[in-house]
Amino acid sequence: MNPKDSTPHGAEEAPATEAQEGGTPAAKQAEERLAELEAKHASVSDAYLRAKAEAENTRRRAEEEMSKARKFAVEGFAESLLPVCDSLEAAIAQPQATAEQMLEGVHATLRQLLAALERNKVLPINPPAGTKFDPHQHQAISMVPAAQEPNTVVSVLQKGYLIADRVLRPALVTVAAPQ
Repeated sequence: MNPKDSTPHGAEEAPATEAQEGGTPAAKQAEERLAELEAKHASVSDAYLRAKAEAENTRRRAEEEMSKARKFAVEGFAESLLPVCDSLEAAIAQPQATAEQMLEGVHATLRQLLAALERNKVLPINPPAGTKFDPHQHQAISMVPAAQEPNTVVSVLQKGYLIADRVLRPALVTVAAPQ
């Protein structure tokens, strides 16, 4: 035996076998921890991708619904106006109608139109005389001397309209001038 070869042949192979089998207990724990963290990373990564896809799907569905809402927003309003169109067409189809019959038909059609507007939250702004002038709902056409309090409505020249509490068109009014 060679003096440099004082260790038995099997002893040299033992460290290599330990390294192949995972080495020391600390190395085994590190490998187990690495495998555990890799599995956790894969799980978290999968959950992240699923959440991202779900958020994208939710955003896309919301955009589609908004698009449909814009596209069909007036559908209910238009549907409520169809009877008004029918009444006007019926009136036109009666050329031999008398003036009284036409006037009665016009009044009935106006009632239909006002009911359709009201169902769709379009309400008239028609302030009575003496109402305080409101620049948010009224538009003053002129100021006239009147025997009432200044800056109050004297008369309405044209009704205004609100749609869901928002002014669609202000009422055109004359206002009492300060004395």
